[in-house]
Amino acid sequence: MALERIDYADGTVALTGWLARPEGPPRGAVLVLPTIMNANPPMERRAAMLADAGFVALIADFYGEQVRDFDHSRELATALRATVEGYRARLRAGLAALTGHPDAQGLKLAAIGYCMGGQAALELARDGADLVLAASFHGLLDTASPAQPGSVKARLFVSHGDADPLVPRTQVLGFWEEMDAAGANWHFHAYSGVRHGFTDPGSDARGIPAIGYDASADRQSWAALTSLFDELF
Repeated sequence: MALERIDYADGTVALTGWLARPEGPPRGAVLVLPTIMNANPPMERRAAMLADAGFVALIADFYGEQVRDFDHSRELATALRATVEGYRARLRAGLAALTGHPDAQGLKLAAIGYCMGGQAALELARDGADLVLAASFHGLLDTASPAQPGSVKARLFVSHGDADPLVPRTQVLGFWEEMDAAGANWHFHAYSGVRHGFTDPGSDARGIPAIGYDASADRQSWAALTSLFDELF
């Protein structure tokens, strides 16, 4: 599926999103928040899957520049997340690019994210974004600015590998407690023995012990998401 380039900005920072459209009338609009590597083939695949499911899907741009390699992405991500205000402003710019697109006018909105993008989807929800759903796949669950009572409008869906060393159980429990205190409506799916990056078939080839593909968790988590989509859209 060919994606359409969408130019937008966060203040003076020029950003580039990539839009996928369904063949028929759209059911809703979904902001896809990518991994730390930004827009790449796995994220393009997810946008195409969303379009096949009937959604207008926009892959957001975290950095406004090309990622050279993983070390470079970590530098860019550290700078982006230096302040929670700056981080959330960048995310709101992506959501505004989607809501401002003619194909998304009047549609219900969701945000889904992977790894760093999973954290980003939850940050949008914490920030009170007008979403029906914020979904995180193997995303970080911590935050510099916890949700406040009544602030989370979106329903939350979190798909988590229990063997993910980047998100230990203490962080999981902290997230549950944070969202309970905020009065959020959350679903949390955890998969035993599953590591970070479990939705990406290319994870094993990276040779990083913390990450690994898991076909069952990938399949089951996507089925759970689409089931929730059927309920909400």
